Amino acid sequence: MADPDTLRTRFARALEGARGPAGGPDPAPYADNLLTRWQEPQRRYHTVEHLTAVLDHIDVLERHAHDLDVVRLAAWFHDAVYLPDRSENEERSARLAERALAEAGVPATKTAEVARLVRLTVTHDPADDDPDGQVLCDADLAILASPPSAYAAYTTAVREEYHFVPNDAFRTGRAAILRQLLALPKLFRTPHGASEWEATARYNLRSELELLEDSPSGPASEF
Repeated sequence: MADPDTLRTRFARALEGARGPAGGPDPAPYADNLLTRWQEPQRRYHTVEHLTAVLDHIDVLERHAHDLDVVRLAAWFHDAVYLPDRSENEERSARLAERALAEAGVPATKTAEVARLVRLTVTHDPADDDPDGQVLCDADLAILASPPSAYAAYTTAVREEYHFVPNDAFRTGRAAILRQLLALPKLFRTPHGASEWEATARYNLRSELELLEDSPSGPASEF
């Protein structure tokens, strides 16, 4: 279970680093608001545990980043607005970041960069000259390279988030996403992600897709 006090400290450090010596309001209310969002009852995978995992993976990838504080703030906001039956979660999360960070004293250029990174998680397709985008996207997708038991728990949690979708429709949508991911030339863009996570992630994705295609109801919409 993620420790709220540790997370508050991590948020405060990122916020203070991004806004610099000019300072600003107390970070605690902003951290508490975000933690409340990440613990909403409709979440099963996009939880505070996922937030913690993304932050931890950013730490692993930190040498590849240009502005670590901005990347960490983008992780905090990237799924801050999350309703499984809505398609504009990333955009709404980016707008939340724009409002909150401006109020919290983050300079306009860095606030805009956080929002850009949040929007990038729609496609997880950072440019070759976008190290911060690569770090955030790799950290967000690192779950795909989990050991078998953790990957199975991830797929179960995703299904629970979409409990309102009929089984056949879910399988169809999920299979389409898996094929889309497998068709990418690279899942991971950082050197570490490419060397340490790519092969395992592709194995997990292929295995899940085979299970969906072997289902009696046919293969497994945007999940």
